[in-house]
Amino acid sequence: MRILMLAQFYPPAVGGEERFTCDLSVSLATRGHDVAVATLWHEGFADFEIDRGVRIYRVRGMMQKLSVLFSESTHRHAPPFPDPGIVQALRRIIEKERPDIIHAHNWILHSFTPLKAWSKAKFVVSLHDYSLTCVQKRRMYYNAPCIDSSAAKCLKCGTHHYGLAKGPLTTFANFYWSARERQAVDMFLPVSQAVVEGTQLDKYNVSYTIMPNFVPDSIDTATDDANPFLAQLPKDDFLLFVGDVSHDKGAETLLQAYTQMHTRVPLVFIGRLFLTDLETHLPPNVFLMGAWPHDAVMGAWSRCIIGIVPSIVAETFGIVALEAMYAGKPVIATRSGGLTDVVVDAVTGLLVPSADADALKNAIQSLLNDPMRRERMGHMAKQRVQQFQAQVVVPSFEHVYQTLLETRSERVYSLVESGTHR
Repeated sequence: MRILMLAQFYPPAVGGEERFTCDLSVSLATRGHDVAVATLWHEGFADFEIDRGVRIYRVRGMMQKLSVLFSESTHRHAPPFPDPGIVQALRRIIEKERPDIIHAHNWILHSFTPLKAWSKAKFVVSLHDYSLTCVQKRRMYYNAPCIDSSAAKCLKCGTHHYGLAKGPLTTFANFYWSARERQAVDMFLPVSQAVVEGTQLDKYNVSYTIMPNFVPDSIDTATDDANPFLAQLPKDDFLLFVGDVSHDKGAETLLQAYTQMHTRVPLVFIGRLFLTDLETHLPPNVFLMGAWPHDAVMGAWSRCIIGIVPSIVAETFGIVALEAMYAGKPVIATRSGGLTDVVVDAVTGLLVPSADADALKNAIQSLLNDPMRRERMGHMAKQRVQQFQAQVVVPSFEHVYQTLLETRSERVYSLVESGTHR
């Protein structure tokens, strides 16, 4: 099959969605498919390159030229509507690549929607977040989980999140083009049941199959003690948090729980720092490492004793928990979103309520007090990860693609026997 991936960011840009798209593209190419990727260009990245058999095109959008619109120069997102510059670039790439399947990730898909009928390709969209129904993609309302929504509430939230200058336009654009998206997409691939519910796929009667994130069958892991990143880690046992050090990811809750424990076991944070006051008010035995290369992160997982994923936001899946489990570590995570699809409570780790520092403290202390239980959970975690490895999950993507190509109907209601579908 000829497959074109659309991803607003792609490595060397760093992030879970970026790694997933790269891993899927490389896995498909390794399995004999003709794979190309169209992604957004950022300064320092090549316009075109070939990586492990995958052709990577980096395109420039009109919105990206307006730097005032973006808070991060390295992450200038695709807009929630067709960008004329991206549309033109995608047309040229499609003419050259002639894909059978176009598989999109995130808002860059809107720049393909006007080309859908012309391309004659089947259109598949992985849902890694809640952007189909939530303009800020997280289903959070003023730093708390969003329970219900209305047009007025979404407008208020979108304006608060993006600012008065672009919030209303972004909110209305996402509402309008999400409706066009539901009409154009042949198959949605939500990464968890939480995403199905959060994006209301059943309400809108669209075709979908739950397709989880996965990890490669073999992950590069730094092991050398002389590695400049690993050399920064505590020499003895430590607790590990990986991800954005932010309110959404539960960093504040974790710090509150940790300071109440009065333990000597260090706590390490690896990830971008958003709670900037931590730099001047860092509790004892807490280490902020910043963002690390992925192989060094995996090396840190292999050296810690417990992985902690205390997210307040309803994680759509929880790839960070999966990577900790790949390293054979028990994971303490919140009982929210897709994390419950990954961590089996009392088997591969412990699940606790969101934003509950006492419950998190008690869970951490219980595992610190019981090394044998930690070891059993780590062993079970490593076994469970096998269900989420490329050799198991990637053939399911192939099956979705092939079934779409074999049918003439615009809506497909039965695809993957092992998946949840409608």
